Amino acid sequence: MSDTQYWLMKSEPDVFNIDDLKEVDKEPWDSIRNYEARNFMRDDMNAGDKILFYYSNVRPPVIVGTMEVASEPYPDPTQFEPDSNYFDEKSSEEDPTWQLVDVKFVQKFEEPVTRDAIKKEEALQDMVLLNRFRLSITPVTKNEWEKIHEMAGAELQ
Repeated sequence: MSDTQYWLMKSEPDVFNIDDLKEVDKEPWDSIRNYEARNFMRDDMNAGDKILFYYSNVRPPVIVGTMEVASEPYPDPTQFEPDSNYFDEKSSEEDPTWQLVDVKFVQKFEEPVTRDAIKKEEALQDMVLLNRFRLSITPVTKNEWEKIHEMAGAELQ
């Protein structure tokens, strides 16, 4: 197995939030329909990688906790479901277009870290989140991971 990698994954809290994940413990991170994000899951993520859980489409956008990759990548079943908003008629079970990984709850931050706080933090100026706002999955460096935990007053897990 390779060294641990670090990621940030976005969700909208009214769709799926950190409390939902805590309740179920493990969940498929489905419905990603961006090729770059899909490639991160398919090609780069490994079980045990660490993830920052980020709420987008809220004011302020905020990192609310952490999770970890809990599976190897596999085909996203929503691409095969005609009634799903994420159905992809061009995808087939023999040659699936969309992949996902399962994620597992690790911790909820008592003090969430806002995007504004991240922007003000000198050590986080190169964070992909600040430079590629629309991407639903972004890589995070180990130093960024540690700084976010420090800002949240959270123990590294």
